[in-house]
Parts: sequence; C-alpha cells; structure tokens
Amino acid sequence: MQELYDTPEEELLAEIRQLRAKLGDKVLILGHHYQREEVIGFADVTGDSLKLAQYAATTKAPYIIFCGVHFMAETADLLTSDTQSVILPDLAAGCSMADMADDVQVRRCWQELSTVIKPDERVTPVTYINSTAALKSFCGEHGGIVCTSSNCHRVMSWAWDRREKILFFPDQHLGENTALKMGIPEADMIIWDPAKPLGGNTPEAIDKASLILWKGFCSVHQLFKAEHAAAMREKHPGIEILAHPECSRAVCETSDYVGSTEAIIQYVAKAPAGQSFAVATELNLVNRLRLHNPDKPVYFLSPTICMCSTMFRTDPQHLLASLREVEADHAAHPIRVPEADRRWAILSLERMLDLGSVNKHPD
Repeated sequence: MQELYDTPEEELLAEIRQLRAKLGDKVLILGHHYQREEVIGFADVTGDSLKLAQYAATTKAPYIIFCGVHFMAETADLLTSDTQSVILPDLAAGCSMADMADDVQVRRCWQELSTVIKPDERVTPVTYINSTAALKSFCGEHGGIVCTSSNCHRVMSWAWDRREKILFFPDQHLGENTALKMGIPEADMIIWDPAKPLGGNTPEAIDKASLILWKGFCSVHQLFKAEHAAAMREKHPGIEILAHPECSRAVCETSDYVGSTEAIIQYVAKAPAGQSFAVATELNLVNRLRLHNPDKPVYFLSPTICMCSTMFRTDPQHLLASLREVEADHAAHPIRVPEADRRWAILSLERMLDLGSVNKHPD
C-alpha cells in the first residue's frame, strides 16, 4: 500500500478510471453517503446501507466493492448470492456504534432479563441495521427484526404487536426518538447499560418497561447540541434545522425536520431556492448537500467540524488496491458472514423487508 500513498493523486485517479472502465460489469462499486468526495465520485450507486445492499442483490456483478463500513458489507453479503464476493477496501473501516453492542453482551442481557421475566414470551429484540450480522442473527433466532432510521416507527409497531416489550439496540437515540414520536411515555422506557448488573435497572423497572433502550450512540451525531441550533437560528433568521434521528432527543426536539440521510437529501432538494439549512449529520454528506444545491445555503450544525473517522478510512488508495485485485480475479478483503449466523440474520432482514418499502410514518 505504501507505494500507492507515494503515487501522485492524479495518477491514482487516472488508474482508477482506467480500471473501472476495463472491468465493466465484472465489478460494482457502492458508495455510502458518508464517503469522502474523491471516493464516492467513482461509485456506480450511492445511498444508505440498506439501499446499497439491496441494489447489489439485483445485479450479477461477481465482485462488489462496498465503500462503507464493515456491517454494511455484511448486509450486502447476506442479500447477495454465493457467486458474488463483497469486498471492503479497508478492513479497519468499522462503526463505533455497532461496536457498542456485541453478541456476547446481548446474549448476556437476554440471560439477565430471564431472571426477571420470560424474554422469549414478552420481549421482541429489534436491532438497528447499524449492527453486526451476529446481532441480526440473534434477533432472527428470538423472533426479532432489523430496522433502519426511515422505517423504525413501522418496525417498532410490528414488534409491539407481537410482544409487550422491545429490547432496542445498539442506538439509544433512534429508539427513544421514534418511541416518543409514537406517543410512548418516557416513564415506559429504561436504559440498559451492559456494564452494570441488570443494565443498571431494578427488577420492578424491567417488569414495567415497554421499551428497553441499549446505551449506545453514534460518535458523530452525539456531538450536535440543542444550543447549536439556537445559535444558528440567531445568526441566520429563517434557517431550518435538519437532524438525523441518531442525534440526541434534545437536538431532534428542536429541529424542524428529523429524517434519514436519504430523507434529508430529498427534503433539501425539494425546498425552494434561497431556503437555508443547518444539518446535523456527517460532514461529507453536508458538504455534498451544499455542492448539489448551490441555490440553498447549507451549514454544518456543529461549530466543531467532525466526520466519521471509520468511513474516512476508505480512500482512493484502498479503492485502487481493490480494483487491482479484481483485475487479477481475486477478492482482497472479502466479507463473508459465518454460516452459523446467516440463516437467522437473513430471517430478521426478511421480516423487515416483508413490511414493505413505503414508509407510512416518515421520520
């Protein structure tokens, strides 16, 4: 890899363009919204993690380069065929949120819950798609389901229709913001801290709660504060605050619109010229909104400039290295979900997909 970092950028980009054209349908490049501009410019398709994984499943490309993070490549592997190889350009591209709940912790939580209640009778596990395949497998095995930031309301309704309680992981904020919007009282929610016995709760609180929220968060979205929105409104009268539901409750409650990355993109695109926005989500996406909407002032909500450091790991050098391997008919850094997890993980995804693609309760 070092020789690639010693190569002038224009030569790197030229070779990427040359290889991409040469490989044709042999390779599909997927680019998540949070990728840096010099990488996403080579993507055949851009979008959020589920959209990209679903698109990959509709193609016959034998090699799929997923410019994103590890859990996204896992989801693509689950939805594509055995004849396709999903490649993560840099294996160090993970997700801090996904790392906040692992298989051992969640199974221990389930065991601890069983000392108070019967979780397989009273609790539906729901995992945010920003989680490992092992946790998706856990949900499939225990009657649970996967959700995204855009369908969380519908998924939680499905889960409560089946059992009286939900165990929601790994993102506390998405679960809390969605439940509050659904009219669930705060008194019916508890936080599960995996570092504490019974998650830091009493048996009585567990028995009473209808929503058990895992103590997890996105390292980028936690940096936004409600006071940032107040400062923006004072400085730019008429500005609209847009937030991703991974932001804290305080930020979402002060925002004019809360939605997924795709929803925020569409919201800005449909707005009239001249409307200004302050956006609480990853910096690369905010910069791209500004680039694609030159007639609408777009600001980053936080005064502290931050980006997803693990998304940023995928650079032109790693993309080129992956393309060179594909040219040699070899998949470097292939992501393959273990067989022990595949069946249950696919089932939890299918339960979500069976709910339909139209979001009746947009964030």
